[in-house]
Parts: sequence; structure tokens; C-alpha cells
Amino acid sequence: MKNEPPNSDAKPWFAGGLAFECTQCGNCCSGPSEGYVWVTELEVKAIATAMGMGDRLDEFERKFTRQVGTQTSLVEYSDGDCIFLDPKTRTCSVYQVRPVQCRTWPFWKSNVESPKTWARAAKHCPGCNQGRLYSLTEINASLAKDTGDF
Repeated sequence: MKNEPPNSDAKPWFAGGLAFECTQCGNCCSGPSEGYVWVTELEVKAIATAMGMGDRLDEFERKFTRQVGTQTSLVEYSDGDCIFLDPKTRTCSVYQVRPVQCRTWPFWKSNVESPKTWARAAKHCPGCNQGRLYSLTEINASLAKDTGDF
């Protein structure tokens, strides 16, 4: 039997789509340890502007971001919650201008690698497997934004 290259037309395991509906639980915005919410310069400016700090970008960056090597991440509280996760309502205070990393949850490469990784994400996210069915095209659009850092 001859070795043949893998079928490039093979469909991913989620070709039929995946259901997701954000429940605004805040689980994806918190964790037991330090994490990273990578932000671009444009995202920092958008968040600062939305908070009325567009003209005080240096102050915003000192208060709400940190450098990790050559990248910029949002800071979090000591309990692992994102700085923009309201501790009382458990909702994002900058939801309309949240970073791409947040906008594409749960359709990250690390979550859709296999049914097992999706099930692991669903254990922590009550919105997985609920609500609207996202098409393969929509999921692939989110995956295209995943730089591999999240």
C-alpha cells in the first residue's frame, strides 16, 4: 500500500457547526492563576476611549495593561479575574470594545482541536453546546484571528 498525503479536503470534526451562547457567567474572564488577555495597540486605544481615557493613554496603559516580553496583556485582580470583569455583576465593563481574544471565545484553536478539548472547555463554560449553532465558516473566521497565543 502506497503512502498517500492526508486528504486536504478533510473536514474538521466540528464541520456540522458548534452551539454557543454567552451566558455572561464571567468564567472565561477569570481563573485561579495569572493569565493573559493579549491586546493590540488599537484595542488598547478603543478600550481607553470607551472609558473616557482616550486622551490619557499613558495613564490607561499604566493602570490597565502590562508588558509580557514584547506583547501587551490586560492586568487582572489578584484572584485571577480580568480587570474589566465587574466583581458584583460578573459582566465585562468594556464588552462592546473587548479584545479579539475575548470576542472569539470559545472558538480558539486550543478549544476546537478535538471533541475532548471542546468538552474540557464546556466544563468551564455553560454557554458551550447551548444556543445558536455557529457554522463551520463562522468558526473558521474566529480561528483565523487566533494567533496561537490564546
